[in-house]
Amino acid sequence: MTDVMTVRGPVASTELGRIMPHEHLLSLAPGPWQTAGTRDDRIDLAVGALAGLADHGFGTVVDLSPYGVVGRDPDGANLALLAEISEYAGLHIVSGTALYLESYSPAWARSASIDELTRRFVADAVDGIGDSGIRAGVFGEQATSLDEITPFEERVLRAVARAHRETGLAIMTHTTHGTMAHEQVDLLESEGVDLDRVVIGHLDTQLSVDFARTVLDRGVLIAIDTIGKEVWDFFLEPAPDRPDGEFPKRAFARSDRGRADLVAALVGAGYADRLVLAQDLTGAEVWMNPGTHGRSGYSYLAETFLPMLAQRGVPEDAIEQMTARTPARLLEVPA
Repeated sequence: MTDVMTVRGPVASTELGRIMPHEHLLSLAPGPWQTAGTRDDRIDLAVGALAGLADHGFGTVVDLSPYGVVGRDPDGANLALLAEISEYAGLHIVSGTALYLESYSPAWARSASIDELTRRFVADAVDGIGDSGIRAGVFGEQATSLDEITPFEERVLRAVARAHRETGLAIMTHTTHGTMAHEQVDLLESEGVDLDRVVIGHLDTQLSVDFARTVLDRGVLIAIDTIGKEVWDFFLEPAPDRPDGEFPKRAFARSDRGRADLVAALVGAGYADRLVLAQDLTGAEVWMNPGTHGRSGYSYLAETFLPMLAQRGVPEDAIEQMTARTPARLLEVPA
């Protein structure tokens, strides 16, 4: 029996149930001002949002929050919140560790060498993230920028690759709108990474069966992991650096009908064991998508999207493969 490292300790992979492999549980509210007494309301918000998942066979959520964004503070103090959420929600939670796009990354990371970053990631997996004592169970979501990999992002991705080689933990990446996917694989391959333990993220923002197949045929897995995010904004720089006046952003739309067609086509082509499914839900996308995330929260995948797959002829065993067996295999900690 192989264990998976959760925020409350090791758990047998056979006990995970279905898995949401790319979420951000502490990013459902606008900010930490939402507190009540000594209890952080983000806990209650997350527990409420997770209600109903167990009814659909989901027993585990992976929180892929990089340092400095989407709920991960630099010293890892909020890992204790994830442990509380796990306890109150009755679900297993696995924490990732990573760094996000260069413009969003903390100063300590931007000035660190590859060796320093590698040691940080290894420590996160072996000793615990920051001062939390809670160990990472996966590396991710490790990010690259829109249409480029900056020197910093290359340095961090190489550090994650080397930490993977030392610890065996799987790697889950962030591609910005599906760009630089092959370049990520090239870089990871050059570092000797086991590509069978790599998930290239956000490939459903392309909705191209042909492109997805070219990435899959490299030997990696891909994530269809923005399910329910049919409309979203992408800001080209973080908010603190914006001057008064107009600022650059891009607005995107991708239908879940297109995502379901993409998954069905890939399953039909024999890739069911190379796909994982998630929502990448945050508070911003909830209000921008009132008919999907805003209506059903974390249950949208199970209540709406999986039936869409069934309607397209995706067999139940393939759905179980994508939602349970494959993500569990990736999260297993090598002996």
